[in-house]
Amino acid sequence: MISAQILFGSAANTLDSHLTEIANYFHNRTTSGVTEGINTRIKLILRQSYGFKSFDAMKEKLLACLFK
Repeated sequence: MISAQILFGSAANTLDSHLTEIANYFHNRTTSGVTEGINTRIKLILRQSYGFKSFDAMKEKLLACLFK
């Protein structure tokens, strides 16, 4: 691993520190893509909801858009 660190620097350190998670992807073939997609939709809805006068109105719009 020392020679890899010399050649690849921080990329080798990143692979070394996340090796378990990387191996789990190849074992299970799952990613966090669904969660990232939901987070992106929530951020978009919150940007569109800017200016609502109450938290409850914003929460209702968020729930209505996410769980149609």
